[in-house]
This record gives sequence, C-alpha cells and structure tokens, in this order.
Amino acid sequence: MKDWLEEIEWNADGLVPAIAQDYRTGRVLMMAWMNREALALTVAENRAIYWSRSRGKLWRKGEESGHIQKLHELRLDCDADVVILVVEQIGGIACHTGRESCFYRTFEKGQWVTVEPVLKDPHAIYVAGHGHE
Repeated sequence: MKDWLEEIEWNADGLVPAIAQDYRTGRVLMMAWMNREALALTVAENRAIYWSRSRGKLWRKGEESGHIQKLHELRLDCDADVVILVVEQIGGIACHTGRESCFYRTFEKGQWVTVEPVLKDPHAIYVAGHGHE
C-alpha cells in the first residue's frame, strides 16, 4: 500500500496549503502551510500543527494562545495539492488578531472593509514580545 504522505503533491518547497475549517459551521478559519512532518504530526497528535515559513519551524497551533485546533477530519482535494483540516477551534478564535477567522475583511466599493469584531485583545492572548503564533 502506498504511503499516504506520498500521495500529496508537495510544492517545490516541500509544502502543501492547509485550510482550517470549523467542524460545526463549515466556516473557513485560516490558511497555513504544512510540510511532511507537520502533516504526519497533525494526524498523530490529533491537533493542527503547521510549518511556520517565517520562523522556519513547526508551529503547534495554540502553543502560545491556547487556541488549539482539534482535528476532526482531514481531507485532500482532487489534485492532491491542498488539504482541509476540519477542526474544533478551542476558544473560538483562530486569528492572531483575536477574531474568529483570519478572513474578516470583505471587498466593498474598491476597498477592504473589516466586517468582524475582535473577540479578544491580541495583547491579552499572547505573551509580550512573542507576536502572533
């Protein structure tokens, strides 16, 4: 049987886009990148673990904020080059800005408009000096 990780079409950097979707509402919460190790660990630990391109290391979602994403289901698209993590978002906040979703702006009349509130002040979520996850 073929290794399930071999079936993924990794990009030139060895990454695959990963979309986190709320298991109850179907809402898209965020998009991040995963390498082979991140995806294998996500399955093994049953929680979202991404690859931080800016920090060059694994990023366990919620390691600083407590906003862990518990994995309910993992899906692969038809071209095998995007994964969806159907997750339970602990704390109801996925975005480092303190919002439910990273997709909180809509395009209206030629500009981006913020249409969703901050649920929790990011300064109250993250330890001073660490920035977002």
